[in-house]
This record gives sequence, structure tokens and C-alpha cells, in this order.
Amino acid sequence: MKAKVVAVCISENKGTSKKNVGSAIVIEGFGLKDDAHAGNWHRQASLLSIESIEKMKRNGLVIGPGDFGENITTEGLELTSLPIGTELKIGKKVILRVTQIGKICPRPCAIYYKVGYCIMPKEGIFAAVIKGDLIKVGDKIDIVKTFEKNNKEKKMFKCGIVTVSTSVAQGRKKSKSDQVIIDLIKKIGGEIVSQSIVPDEQNLIVKEIKKFVDELKLDLVLTTGGTGFSPTDFTPEATRKVIEREVPGIPEAMRMATFKDAPKSILSRSVAGIRRRSLIINLPGNPKGARECLNVVLPVLSHALKVVSGEIIGWETDENEEK
Repeated sequence: MKAKVVAVCISENKGTSKKNVGSAIVIEGFGLKDDAHAGNWHRQASLLSIESIEKMKRNGLVIGPGDFGENITTEGLELTSLPIGTELKIGKKVILRVTQIGKICPRPCAIYYKVGYCIMPKEGIFAAVIKGDLIKVGDKIDIVKTFEKNNKEKKMFKCGIVTVSTSVAQGRKKSKSDQVIIDLIKKIGGEIVSQSIVPDEQNLIVKEIKKFVDELKLDLVLTTGGTGFSPTDFTPEATRKVIEREVPGIPEAMRMATFKDAPKSILSRSVAGIRRRSLIINLPGNPKGARECLNVVLPVLSHALKVVSGEIIGWETDENEEK
């Protein structure tokens, strides 16, 4: 069966079911016109398969396309098997790039109360709009690019970014530090496998870091935000609940290096540590602070990740390092 669009859905408010409107204008770098979730962020469009919806209908639920808040209901495409970075062509012109698989819902929304369950967190995917145009029911969906097929250069490591901010999670603000981190990681050959946004709630931060390490098996997890003195800053506490071994030298070096130009940097409570074969580092939520702190770590990051993974032992020389 060829993949196709079976519904195009929008809503005026977030956290509510969407209505199948049959067709919509998709705007580059923004999302579906008139949809509440459109904006300058990484989850501009959401997709869910009709196969997932039919599975829930067999449990006795009276539901249909849009009831789980997805923009595009697909048929004939196993969405959650698509790697981050996959590009989908819909119709003649629209190009979407997969940016996130599933999500964490901070609290039950109107969809949950209406349906009694939500499958978007596990079976939905999210994408950014690379090229816009009109999409409509019946449009063919093609996979035009996957990361594995088009990335000929071997990546040094796989990285995930967790943005911790209630205001960003609720859509009241836009994160600026995540793009700073992406640019720096890519410069040294890292692959950004997954990004997510969670509110300032300790249990949700713990859950997301565990997902990145235990399920996605990432080499590096970088958090940004929630490291200060505010009563809602819990990122360091959440990280300590997750890590098995602390790495105090990393946050110490970040504070020392940034103190001269930014004395308030010593107020950062960032921590770093190891869980299984993954390195976890807290970065500030401020983009300038995130850039400066990550730049402190970059010169030793490749070596550190190889030691954590077991590729090299202890402090033995990395043959790829300059002598």
C-alpha cells in the first residue's frame, strides 16, 4: 500500500482535538495555517497513522482523525520507525523533516478527558516544515531523504537535547539555547538524534533523561535550563536522580571559565554525570551561557564519550587526537 494523507486537521487551541478540514496551506518554517500549534519551533506539524487510530477504535472508543490532536493523519506509513532527520514529501511540493518521535505530556489535556487515553506520546511524530504549499486528503506521501542514506560521513556521537522550561513547554516563549547547542554539536560531527521540551517538573525531567539514555541509547544528553536558584529550578536534582556516577570536573570547569566575564555564573547549580554508557551535562537556559559553557567542554568531549562507551580505556591516548 502506498502511503497517503487521509485527513488534514487543525484547531484553534492547543491541547484540544483537531477538525479535519480536508486541505490546508502549509507554511515553510511555521506549520499549518490557522493551527494553534504552528510557530517558530521544532514541532510545527504533527502526524499520526490511521492504523494507530483504528487500533484504539477496536478497544471500543468512538474516535477518528484529529481526535488525538494530530495535524496530518497518514495511511500506509510506519511513522515511529522513521529516524530523526527523515524528510517526507507530501503531494507535489510540501517537505516535512522529522524532528521528534513521540512526546511527554506534562498533564492530562482535553483530548485525554474526552477520549480517556492519548496515543500521540507513543505513536505520533513531529516535524518542521522545510517547504510549504497546499496539502489535501489523498495526497501521496514519499520518503525522500533519510539521515542514514544521505549522511556519508560517520558521526562521532549521538546527542539529545532536553529543554527544561514551563513557559517554553506551554508555548508562551521560544527556546533560543537549543539552536546554539545544535550548531556547536554539529560542528564537531555530532548527530542530533532527538530534542524535547519539558516543564520545570522534576519527575518529567527524570523521565525524559531516562528515555534518552535507556531507550534511545544516546551517547550524550544535554539539558538546558532549570539550573539556577529559582524555586522552580529542578534540573540538577533530576539529573542526580538519574546518574550513576557524578562528573564534578565538567560543571566546575564551566563555572571557572565563565566567572571572569560573568560573575553570576558561579550561581549555576549545573551538574554532570554518567548513566550506563551515556554522559549527561546540564547547561544554562540562557543562549549565551549555554554557548560559553559548551565551548569549555568541546575540546575534551570526544575523548570523554569514547571512554564512557568503552571504546578507549582510561586516559590512554586517542589515536585521532593531535600529538
